[in-house]
Amino acid sequence: MSQPTDGDALDLILAQWARERPDLDCSPMGVIGRITQLQREVFLAQRATFARHGLDAPSFDVLAALRRAGPPYQLTPTALMRTALVTSGAITQRLDRLEEKGLITRGRSDADGRAVVVSLTEAGRTALDAALPDHLETERGMLAGLSVEDQQLLAALLRRFLVALGRVPQEP
Repeated sequence: MSQPTDGDALDLILAQWARERPDLDCSPMGVIGRITQLQREVFLAQRATFARHGLDAPSFDVLAALRRAGPPYQLTPTALMRTALVTSGAITQRLDRLEEKGLITRGRSDADGRAVVVSLTEAGRTALDAALPDHLETERGMLAGLSVEDQQLLAALLRRFLVALGRVPQEP
């Protein structure tokens, strides 16, 4: 595994805390602080990528969930809510915006006329399929400073962290 050659802002913060409060173990700040910093960097990069395609991250997430579902590219609002880990109010707002843009439709299930299903429109599929390669290239670029082995290790550690927190999404 590659070792960092230069310190970062968190190293300075940790050194300052070690000097000021040597009685405290501030090492969690090194992990959580870096995750917070990475979250901000990822958000900004994704926002720029999605904006080039007339989307935002929440819209992309919904369209991607529907596309991953496979033909006929339909899910219930509850399944989308579980996938996105958001409240029913938040998913309703996302669906309203996507429906206004003609990227999804909402209708009754053929199997159960009482159930609502969200369907990806052809325009929605086209929008998602156009944005996806650009999104992947953005992510690939962000990871370029890590070897493939380091990327795999980081993914495994983050997975373990999320599982330990009980934050792994359920299947729709």
